[in-house]
Amino acid sequence: MEATSLGDLLRKQAARYGDKTAILAPSKEGFQQVSYAEMAAAVRRYAGALKSLGVQRGDRVAIISENGPQWAFADWACSSLGIVSVPVYPSLPADQAQVIICDSGATLVLAGDEEQLKKVASLDSVRSLLLKSLGDMAAKDELSEEEWNREIDQTSRGDLFTIIYTSGTTGQPKGAMLRHEVPLHVCESAVKRLPLHDTDTFLSFLPMSHVYERIAGQVLPIQMGATIAYAKSLASLAGDMQKVRPTIMLCVPRFLEAFTDRVLAAIAKEGGLKKKLFDLGLSQGVKKAQGKFAPLAGLTDKLVMSKIRARTGGRLRFFVSGGAALPPHVAEFLLATKLGVLQGYGLTETGGGTCINHPDRNKYWTVGEPLDMEVRIAQDGEILLRGPGIMTGYYNMPEETAQVIDEEGWFHTGDIGEMEGQSLKITDRKKDIIVLGNGKNVAPQPIENKLKQSPFISEAVVLGDAMDACVALIIPNFEMVRAELGVGEDVLLSGSDEARKLIKREIDKTNKTLAPFEMVKKHAILDQPFSQESGEMTPTLKVKRKVVKEKFADVISRFG
Repeated sequence: MEATSLGDLLRKQAARYGDKTAILAPSKEGFQQVSYAEMAAAVRRYAGALKSLGVQRGDRVAIISENGPQWAFADWACSSLGIVSVPVYPSLPADQAQVIICDSGATLVLAGDEEQLKKVASLDSVRSLLLKSLGDMAAKDELSEEEWNREIDQTSRGDLFTIIYTSGTTGQPKGAMLRHEVPLHVCESAVKRLPLHDTDTFLSFLPMSHVYERIAGQVLPIQMGATIAYAKSLASLAGDMQKVRPTIMLCVPRFLEAFTDRVLAAIAKEGGLKKKLFDLGLSQGVKKAQGKFAPLAGLTDKLVMSKIRARTGGRLRFFVSGGAALPPHVAEFLLATKLGVLQGYGLTETGGGTCINHPDRNKYWTVGEPLDMEVRIAQDGEILLRGPGIMTGYYNMPEETAQVIDEEGWFHTGDIGEMEGQSLKITDRKKDIIVLGNGKNVAPQPIENKLKQSPFISEAVVLGDAMDACVALIIPNFEMVRAELGVGEDVLLSGSDEARKLIKREIDKTNKTLAPFEMVKKHAILDQPFSQESGEMTPTLKVKRKVVKEKFADVISRFG
């Protein structure tokens, strides 16, 4: 029987699973088990605390905090009471956080620590308190089960669940309004279409303020009757994997690229027979994953690849990759090690879950098959979506909403793509298409992804509007380049002839795989990585192309 709301989902699962572990909460001793029944009781307490603060059905409550069970309890409590939660990235500076809080009309802000509390201290019209303080209040303000049920029963799938603000690669963030229907639809479809089990353990480390982690990392495990383990921090992630031994991890390509680079660097350092054995194992593993003849795959898997799997705890069934394009060489590395990776696709406006690959039909160069959503490719190549997983619209932005949701209910994603059988393949962003001076249209993203396959290139931004040919701004993999050239951190790579030659060699390799009009004819090396703090990256680690163009206008002007 389908849940009528998120609160109803938690209520049903708590009754069904009772003493089964719902949460592994970080503690000084390691990880503390919280059962489904205990989780529901905690949510009832938090709901009672919210009611005692005078928060009413339909009000907005902003949450700005690092990940953890308290974040989840507050969020589920809001859902139970028909309160609209507004997640805010804890990495946002105060001015950007305040814009979201004010725009959403939040009456209460729940902050993870004193630093987050300071960001909203100047907002006179908004009450704010620590999540921990809400938890302390919850100890004495628990709703009775009867009251909790009564509140849940007043909420339907069509009611507003959350307002999630887009990360803003192209301008002012917009608040996507998602009904309870959206996460419920995404998760019901995922459970129906994927081999997911109530014995699975998710290790949660992506920001809960992002739609991907919020729905696929928080609601989906509860929909499955699975367990959510919260990583203590990014710094402790490697150790947490060993302790929790997860079976599923949601991640972004950058995490998987870093994991792959660390393994490859360690193997390269070993050298000799170990390097040769690993290379053989990688080759055999890729062939086997592709269904080709690989007679030594079993032996090399036992000798080499099993040791790599052990780094994740030894139980991992698959990574789920979303948020950006997954480089093919990373996917092939993970498949060769039997650390499967399923690439998926979704936007804030579509609940973060529109398509995903199936382990038995894993076309890792695509984003997989739709999760019970209609997909249509427009004449200009834009991907259009329709179905229960689409937002209601942008909060207080009727004109912007009308621009992306047409009269027939199709959501215009802004992504360019094509269907490959039943699978969707993303080729670029519509607004990113480059028009060269000769009128040729160039999709930069595939070129950038190919460039980033080089171990010496960390980030690439391909430009060329109104120019004679494509050009690129390159962020080198500083550690790998310095090690290759034998130079210290005091040497600026942008001024190093050897570094320029090395990067030029890597670009030339990519150019051989491109059409003549796509080739990168000029490039510049930048000496600092892009970051959220310096303004070139969104909180979800997407490059803000507009900011990059403005910030490095002098460098770009030298291309002529």
